[in-house]
Amino acid sequence: MVTERMPPLPIAAMTERQRAAADELTAGPRKGVKGPFIALMRSPELMARLQKVGEYLRFESAIPPRLSEFATLIVARQWAQQFEWAIHVPLALKAGCASETIAALAESRRPERMSRDEAIVYDFAIELARHRGVADATYDAACGAFGEEGIVDLVAILGYFATVSMILNVAQTPAEPGSEVDALPPLPR
Repeated sequence: MVTERMPPLPIAAMTERQRAAADELTAGPRKGVKGPFIALMRSPELMARLQKVGEYLRFESAIPPRLSEFATLIVARQWAQQFEWAIHVPLALKAGCASETIAALAESRRPERMSRDEAIVYDFAIELARHRGVADATYDAACGAFGEEGIVDLVAILGYFATVSMILNVAQTPAEPGSEVDALPPLPR
């Protein structure tokens, strides 16, 4: 069993800035300090700024929730990030992603049946991760579907959740107890 490197900080051990950052996070839509924010409490100024970016990307971006959650799952699979996977699978299902699509992602496979906009997001995300950029055809498809604002927001969603996944992986933050979501299988080596 892996030991969590950065467990939750007791309130009594927090600095004034950490308490202020925790209070701000708790007052927002997340309603508490959990997941990546546990580790990010070690850098409260970064946490305060990053959580605002995440709040925009999750709740207000130009990318609709179904596609945002789908993109988040792509990143969680790429980083084998159990916490993000367990949190976002139910959100993706609720937003309208098909369980077969999510199962394919879990197995590191390109889903066979995706809507046109899901295929655009998938191709964009995979190409960006593999090649550190996207071809004109991929860009044009995404621009046609989401516009330039949507492309910028999609790239930010992918980057934000890559950052979050890296933080969670380094901190060895486990999935929340009681999750009914199957753990991701290990990545193929």
